[in-house]
Amino acid sequence: MQAIILAAGNGTRFIPLSLTKPKPLFSLFGRSILEHNISQLEGIANEIFLIVNYKSEEIKKVFGNEYKGIKIKYVFQESLDGTGAAVALCKKMIKDRFLILNGDDFYFKEDIEVLLTSFPAMMVNKHNNPSAFGVVNINGTFVESIIEKPENPSSELVNIGMYYVSKEILTYKIEKSARGEYEFIDYLNKMLEREKLNYCIANNWFPASYPWDILNGFRYIFNELKKDFPKANYVIENNVTISGDVVIGEGAIIKSGAYLEGPVYIGKGVTIGPNCYVHDCTSIEDGCTIGQAVEINRSIVGKNTNIKHLSYIGDSIVGENCNIGAGTIVANLRHDGNNVKTRVKDGLVDTGRKKFGTIIGDNVKLGVGTIIYPGKKIWPNMMTLPGDKIQMDLDS
Repeated sequence: MQAIILAAGNGTRFIPLSLTKPKPLFSLFGRSILEHNISQLEGIANEIFLIVNYKSEEIKKVFGNEYKGIKIKYVFQESLDGTGAAVALCKKMIKDRFLILNGDDFYFKEDIEVLLTSFPAMMVNKHNNPSAFGVVNINGTFVESIIEKPENPSSELVNIGMYYVSKEILTYKIEKSARGEYEFIDYLNKMLEREKLNYCIANNWFPASYPWDILNGFRYIFNELKKDFPKANYVIENNVTISGDVVIGEGAIIKSGAYLEGPVYIGKGVTIGPNCYVHDCTSIEDGCTIGQAVEINRSIVGKNTNIKHLSYIGDSIVGENCNIGAGTIVANLRHDGNNVKTRVKDGLVDTGRKKFGTIIGDNVKLGVGTIIYPGKKIWPNMMTLPGDKIQMDLDS
């Protein structure tokens, strides 16, 4: 079985985390989204075409020419002109039937195996905001039409970007869409004029359009993956309290007085300082050091980041290789109680969250006593002075 994984995009909505690495390489629970998805194809696909462009060398460093026994071939999409154009680049290399997946959504093997029981077929799921996706209209057991991001959707079923089709689909002629791209769903709609297309409803799928989507989906993804976390050897000192689902990685050290309240993931080689409180959907990725009397909740802390004593991080994502100075406070609730908004491109986007702190890029150095206001992003390699206040935009 051959598969195409789309991983060429710039990840604009994932800034600042995507400024230093492609969005599909964002790590959660010790491996990137793309590593997770390729792992789900183990035993199913023997060859993957990875469509790349933005920071493609970073992806090649991780996967090389083979990953988990699957051959990896890189296809460079020089012009980012749509998913349809990306898939068409593989036309000469595809033998017959093949799979297509997005590189930056979370998929699971059980659903892929279900999809392969029908042909041709696409995977769909219900979503509470269907206008943000391609909306799938059905008739009985077949797809009737797919409409990209309609203002008034006629269905809650959305296209989740996973398909099982034959190379014949690439013989159809499609035009650029209204947003100036060749859309793969236009190939599907052309196919629907000639033949039937099956659909399967996914049991497990999670999209990651914005960084806070990962926070929203933490419990869901954790519950789906916890059975696969390997058993590990670690050190727990006296007077440590562990409550609920807590996964601790190889070589971690949990010091006296720490309180871990799950769901919580502690990665390999992490040190949790004395009298820390880590709780409520938090992941501390590999190699981090958390200082004395730090509280972290509903947050993801990237690899090899240090958070010094007496700091508070809530409802936030902290990048890799950061140094968070002692006494840093992240404010995660607006004074008026409204949803927190944050700037994406040239406008403000509602995160849909009453509580949302900050997104900190990789390699950031924060001085002692830094205060970060809700919704503020911090760009990679930024440094602050002791006592700095990083305030939200006046219109947010």
